[in-house]
Amino acid sequence: MSLPHWSYVAMLAFCLAGTLPLVPAFRLQVLRQPGRLLLTIGLAGTPFLVWDLWATHVGHWWFDEGQTLPWRLAGLPLEEIAFFVVIPVVSVLTLDGVRAARRGVRPWPSRTHEEAR
Repeated sequence: MSLPHWSYVAMLAFCLAGTLPLVPAFRLQVLRQPGRLLLTIGLAGTPFLVWDLWATHVGHWWFDEGQTLPWRLAGLPLEEIAFFVVIPVVSVLTLDGVRAARRGVRPWPSRTHEEAR
């Protein structure tokens, strides 16, 4: 497999790499509530996954085999299915990070003088 095959995976990794640091920076609790996060992923991702399955089945769009990994599930590249998990997760992390910032939570709290000594 060549580098272009990994481009979709790289984009998903980039999205996660950009938002996962919000968890410790703003002390987010999102990942400590897996049931709620799974419910959000399911509610947000499932309709679009079904739509994606339908649209590819009837030929409205397709996935370039030269730019996706070769593994498929129900005709969809695995990274397309991962998209419907990753994007809701990064959206929830971003929203929770913005809410924390608006509440006045500061990222990476600075150490006090005594801690710095």
